[in-house]
Amino acid sequence: FKGGDTCEYLLSSGRFLGEKVWQPHSCMMHKYKNSEAKNCLIDKHIVFIGDSRIRQLFYSFIKLINPQVKEEGNKHGNILFEDKSTSIKVDFLWYPEVNSSMRQRIKSWTEGPVAKPHIIVAGAATWSIKIHNGSNEGLTQYKINITSIAPLLEKLAKSSDVYWVLQDPVYEDMLSESRKMITNEKIDAYNEAAVRILNSSSRNSKAKVKVFSVSKLIAQETIMKSADGLHLPESSRDTNAMILMNVYCNKIMKPIDGSCCQPQPPLTLVQKLAFCFFTLSIIGYLIISLIHRNNYRKNKSCTDLESGEEKKPAISPPNVSTLEMLLYSFCKLGLIMTYFYLCDRANLFMKENKFYTHSSFFIPIVYILVLGVFYTENTKETKVLNREQTDEWKGWMQLVILIYHISGASTFLPVYMHIRVLVAAYLFQTGYGHFSYFWIKGDFGVYRVCQVLFRLNFLVVVLCIVMDRPYQFYYFVPLVTVWFMIIYATLAIWPQIVQKKANGNCLWHFGVLLKLISLLTCIYFLSYSQGAFEKIFSFWPLSKCFELNGNVYEWWFRWKLDRYVVFHGMLFAFIYLALQKRQMISEGKGDPLFSSRVSNVLLFISVVSFLTYSIWASSCKNKTECNELHPSVSVVQILAFVLIRNIPGYVRSVYSSFFAWFGKISLELFICQYHIWLAADTKGILVLIPGYPMFNVLVSTFIFVCVAHEISQITNDLAQIVVPKDNSTLLKRLLCIAGFFSGLLLFSAMQDQSRH
Repeated sequence: FKGGDTCEYLLSSGRFLGEKVWQPHSCMMHKYKNSEAKNCLIDKHIVFIGDSRIRQLFYSFIKLINPQVKEEGNKHGNILFEDKSTSIKVDFLWYPEVNSSMRQRIKSWTEGPVAKPHIIVAGAATWSIKIHNGSNEGLTQYKINITSIAPLLEKLAKSSDVYWVLQDPVYEDMLSESRKMITNEKIDAYNEAAVRILNSSSRNSKAKVKVFSVSKLIAQETIMKSADGLHLPESSRDTNAMILMNVYCNKIMKPIDGSCCQPQPPLTLVQKLAFCFFTLSIIGYLIISLIHRNNYRKNKSCTDLESGEEKKPAISPPNVSTLEMLLYSFCKLGLIMTYFYLCDRANLFMKENKFYTHSSFFIPIVYILVLGVFYTENTKETKVLNREQTDEWKGWMQLVILIYHISGASTFLPVYMHIRVLVAAYLFQTGYGHFSYFWIKGDFGVYRVCQVLFRLNFLVVVLCIVMDRPYQFYYFVPLVTVWFMIIYATLAIWPQIVQKKANGNCLWHFGVLLKLISLLTCIYFLSYSQGAFEKIFSFWPLSKCFELNGNVYEWWFRWKLDRYVVFHGMLFAFIYLALQKRQMISEGKGDPLFSSRVSNVLLFISVVSFLTYSIWASSCKNKTECNELHPSVSVVQILAFVLIRNIPGYVRSVYSSFFAWFGKISLELFICQYHIWLAADTKGILVLIPGYPMFNVLVSTFIFVCVAHEISQITNDLAQIVVPKDNSTLLKRLLCIAGFFSGLLLFSAMQDQSRH
């Protein structure tokens, strides 16, 4: 840990990921759009002063504001740019040498009535080398001139952002005869002089001239692509301009994926209260543990002084009380949440941008598939979508999704479309699993509903408090929560039709079908009525749960993307359970699901359907158009997979215990990745061990999986305590939870008001 000044790293160090993606050391760089650049630089005056290389940087910078700008005008003269809509002024002042003329211009900003620029970017040396024919006298004069300018720049740095751009190396083989004296050796000497002289008299860190040395590193990799050996290719100077934009704008705009130059966010009131709560839990647990340990020692067997024999303790070791279990769970959770905060809110660990390559996605996929096949075991039961099989399904899907996120594969459309099917498959299982439970058990009690809601939402609620994020930010949990409530409402409203009732009269099956058709109608209506959907979820307090960035559009988009698949899961469960009840399918160990002929035909159709979908998804050219079709066609590949996995008797009778283990903690893995495996709210990658990418991934993954497993156990323990089976006790707990959320909403409103 070298301190939190990521600006220094951004200006001085980094490396290329691939050909054009620059990765600063220790932090993430945001790619600014022209609208964002305008918002940041509104009413600002920026000046670039120097030679032709600075002019190149000037043009790349103003193209971030207005991409339509063309590089026209007098090359050896001043160039002025103004964006009238935002009152942004960007000037290039032609001063190719560090001399008295440049000094006079800089002095006018420090003493005269002229308004000081907000940002000054200066740099020059190659003309001095050229005019003096690379002589030592030229270098001596350069040192004298920059020594006279340095105090003026430091004076300006007290109120403005001042950057001195070091000279990039040249590609000597391509230089024209008139520039042959400009060698890399001379450039290094001039740069060394500039670095040594600038800030030599300034002790105040805020009044320092910022040395822009990262351009040298970029040029070392790209100067051979230069047209003349002196000037950088366009992609390199665009990178330099983007770095400048990040240095100045990140602290103003605070982009999630721009961690460079961003200060650590201050703790909110809710975060402070959470910190106090976890601290008290840890202290309380330690006190109770010490009391129990002392009591246990007192009651240990002691020697009978008269007989010389040991007496057995009258009291057995005490069982763990509910209070102790509660404090123990919150104690562990507090330590885990501290790790979450340090990873993704404190500027303690490094963060890096994602960079997609085919190998970074597909090679790990092959690894986990081999591991999954290696850990093959027999299932306890051979029913369609039995517990081991669904855990396995969740597990391998979750691992693929994790690899997709860390590799940045969302930029590759065929992979994106297949991952969308995996997310849809989770929701398909939601529809299938909850429908099957309510249909078979007929349990519509409050206890069941509260247990499911607690297990789904506990971790997310805690993270919303600790990480200061809205509920909708963890979009998948709101999605499965709402769909669970929809499934419950569909089956619980009058008339309540369950399997036991339907077995007595076949007409009840039509009643269930009518309910499912009604649900499909409502889904269809809401999917084509964005206004009605947004009105429903814009009412307070629902709006507090489903708004993101001030509106519910993100929630609408997520819901609409997989709007039919839960219905498909419910319908599949209904048809399967009806066939099972009438013994129309064979689920014996090793037996095919249907007769040999029917099984072979269905298997062939499933394989063709599966491959057809993959071919279509791989040929997608437009993400928006493919997303429009996805809700209707994703079920094709899901059903094809279910049939391929279950029709052959042998395939249905085995499962991968490796994948099933991950499947049991899939929800925790999906949520925890946001902050302790990825970084900057999934936009980047957490770096615990810099300089060793593979070792870093291994270490961070091990910690991440252990934490997810521990949180799963904590959630299960707390669910037994917070959601008891006794109805009167449960009612009291629900009132306490309602009070908790009312207080949370109140504190949240106070927090929002203080921010505004």
